[in-house]
Amino acid sequence: MIKSKLTPKENYMRIVRGEMPEWVPIHTMGMPGYKGDTAYKMCGPFLWPNPHIPTPEPRYDIWGVKYVTNEETGYAAIPEPNNFLLEDVTKWYKAIKNPEMPDVDWEQQAKKDFAFAELDRSTTAAMAPIELMPFQQLIAFMGFTNGLCAMYEEPESVKELLNYLADFIVPIVEKTVEYYQPDMVYVLDDTAAQMNPFVSVEMYRDILKPIYVRLTKPAIERGIPVQFHNCGRCEDFIDDMLDFGVRMWDPAQTTNDLLGIKEKYKGKLAIAGGYDWVVPITWPEVDEEMIRQTVRDSIDKFAPGGGFAISPFALGPVDDPIISKVNEWLLNEAYYYGRDYYL
Repeated sequence: MIKSKLTPKENYMRIVRGEMPEWVPIHTMGMPGYKGDTAYKMCGPFLWPNPHIPTPEPRYDIWGVKYVTNEETGYAAIPEPNNFLLEDVTKWYKAIKNPEMPDVDWEQQAKKDFAFAELDRSTTAAMAPIELMPFQQLIAFMGFTNGLCAMYEEPESVKELLNYLADFIVPIVEKTVEYYQPDMVYVLDDTAAQMNPFVSVEMYRDILKPIYVRLTKPAIERGIPVQFHNCGRCEDFIDDMLDFGVRMWDPAQTTNDLLGIKEKYKGKLAIAGGYDWVVPITWPEVDEEMIRQTVRDSIDKFAPGGGFAISPFALGPVDDPIISKVNEWLLNEAYYYGRDYYL
């Protein structure tokens, strides 16, 4: 394996800028246990308990939504079922209140957060999270059925609510980009299921896109690129994603036409993902070589020409020794196979 002159940060930022990397980066999304090169770390003012830290305890967001977890999903948090804060979106102002923003010494807070993250900015990019997911927050308030009905029946009230939330978040984004000076900002909002989006392109542009524009504007004005997390088959929204500064999209699941997207948006949009874990039919027996081959197949398919970071993970119970072993194989193969891929 030839030693590169680039740092992991420089290599990752190359694909963000539409340039050719020296090796295939690994997109970890903060997954624990990765021992290879770390291209970026999350660093910013988390407004509620860090969602990347597994815990069985319930959590509450800053608007009072209760989130619950379980072992089988790796303690990923979801809004507690059938415990909704909002029933009638036209009366959102009675149920939803922005919290009081405490006085913050932003310069000192940034120093503390960088120290906590143990972030060496010469080798690792700083990724600052923007902690408002407009669509998912509406669903957290109302549930899927009521939330989707509200978007269709009362779009103006939904816009009022989402803009009210943005009124609280945008000043935090402004302070974050000023004092943290991140290399990228990170937006998350899952607006699609496995096969289709939850909303039409027209509804996306009318209700959601203006909020994304507000959230990312402070970063775009400073030339800071946006990475956007959107699961499912959401390729319908890519043109709009580019409009609010997105240069990297994850997890880029394979239900999307990833090869077509790479060709159409070459140099404008990089994809991080291209790997959907499929449980072997022999489970819980696993074959190491077959597991490693799935990583090689993904890299061979999506890495040619650059613009790709692989994200190979098997999701499951945190303490499952088989899941842990599979993830060790996946990440090890991604590192060693991808490291010399472009040589």
